[in-house]
Amino acid sequence: MQNKLKELQTTALASISQTDSIKSLEELRIKYLGKKGELTAALSGLGNLSSTERPLIGKIGNEVKSAITAALDKRLAALENAELQKKLSADVIDITLPGRRIPAGRTHILTTVENEVRRIFSELGYTIAEGPEIEDDFHNFEALNMPENHPARDMQDSFYLDDGRLLRTHTSPVQVRVLEKGVLPVKVIVPGRVYRCDADVTHSPVFHQVEGLVVGEDVTFGDLKGTLEFFIKKMFGAERRVRFRNSFFPFTEPSAEVDVECFVCGGEGCPLCKSTGWIEILGSGSVDPAVFEAVRIDPEKYTGFAFGLGIERIAMLKYGVKDIRLFYASDLRFLRQF
Repeated sequence: MQNKLKELQTTALASISQTDSIKSLEELRIKYLGKKGELTAALSGLGNLSSTERPLIGKIGNEVKSAITAALDKRLAALENAELQKKLSADVIDITLPGRRIPAGRTHILTTVENEVRRIFSELGYTIAEGPEIEDDFHNFEALNMPENHPARDMQDSFYLDDGRLLRTHTSPVQVRVLEKGVLPVKVIVPGRVYRCDADVTHSPVFHQVEGLVVGEDVTFGDLKGTLEFFIKKMFGAERRVRFRNSFFPFTEPSAEVDVECFVCGGEGCPLCKSTGWIEILGSGSVDPAVFEAVRIDPEKYTGFAFGLGIERIAMLKYGVKDIRLFYASDLRFLRQF
């Protein structure tokens, strides 16, 4: 049996050294070392040997197995390396060929408009404030003078969570959080995403707002008008006329909607402005004393103003986009225009 094992080793090593493919090498592994392989067959009579011969033959059998295994591993490594070299030789890269141009991304139009809004108000000394997109009822409604059952809540079309919180319907809750800190005077803008259950060519369930808040001593409605006229002329051009109209918002009193001269007809009247010559662009007003009281600020000592504008609306007016859904459709033909 000892001679038989040695002959098996010699034959196996010779076959392994001559094989020229990984598939053939695997077949040799099964032939010699498989459960029904030749080594297993050669050692099948091990139990019939004497107690003196059995350890010796068992040791030789392990040595044969180790030698065949080592040869298989060495030959496998050689064959894999040969295949790799063959593949590398076939896949030669001609570095003189022109490279492939990778399309460069660009800033989304809504980001561009928001950055421009930020820049304009930064020139006026405003700082940026941020807050959570999931809000509680107090900050989103009650502190803004919209108690339970107030009709203005119906205008918000809110997304409520199971725990009673909601996705904020405007960025005004951040203004409340800023005022709660009690650090005055305040001069901030609040850009961010907001959410409402509304969807058509001019409304989206998620959109972007920038709200502004100024609070201090002797802040007047005239300051508000000057600020917004400066912003609108910077954004749309110095030649644009601006007008303020009486309106109502629960958290400002008095309140005003702000219109800008129509971009298409120049105030003459057209379908875009519904023949009025004007396009509504944002809402504003003096901070209602009830808001100050909700955050424990003395309305007799401090006054302020607030305003809110939609980034999508600004972009639609400035660039002539007629459907708000285009901003979110990921259509490269649309996005590349900007």
